[in-house]
Amino acid sequence: MASEERKAFLLRVDPELWRELEAWAQEDLRSVNGQIEFLLREAVRRRRGERSRKRASEE
Repeated sequence: MASEERKAFLLRVDPELWRELEAWAQEDLRSVNGQIEFLLREAVRRRRGERSRKRASEE
């Protein structure tokens, strides 16, 4: 994935949510963009884990 160019896109965010993300990003020493990407990666990782656990319980 490192060799692929990053996908840029427009994201509209409620101002209050933006302030929360900004504060959280500062606490974690990240940019807001970096924080959003981190949160999305974590959500995908958790979803993948839930799917694999669900498949295992179905078998």
